[in-house]
Amino acid sequence: MGHVKGIGGLFFRARAPEALSAWYKERLGIGAGCNADDTGPVHEWTWNVTAGPVVFAPFKADTDYFAADRQFMINLRVDDLDAVLVPFREAGDEVITKDEWNDPATGRFARVHDPEGNPIELWEPPKN
Repeated sequence: MGHVKGIGGLFFRARAPEALSAWYKERLGIGAGCNADDTGPVHEWTWNVTAGPVVFAPFKADTDYFAADRQFMINLRVDDLDAVLVPFREAGDEVITKDEWNDPATGRFARVHDPEGNPIELWEPPKN
């Protein structure tokens, strides 16, 4: 029997796909042609990621964990939350943090939004 080995892609609609792709690449270093570890070959269509945990979890339709007018929220695993937030703060973007989101057992969290209003949760797992 075969096994699913991980997420192979995330596809979503955008009003301005090229501009949004450029924003993700410039602001977060993710998307086609990016490499999370700055090592190895880079392919024009893929983003090479660092292996690690992925949470795959449907939420109740009436959840207040993210905006009711959004069907999804992407969660990106980061190695240094404070450093990843620097370009957002420098650009004057809203950065949302709440003490109750953070827990030594699960890590630290922050929320930002892309230019089309899609929520992005940034997650720094606990250091082992």
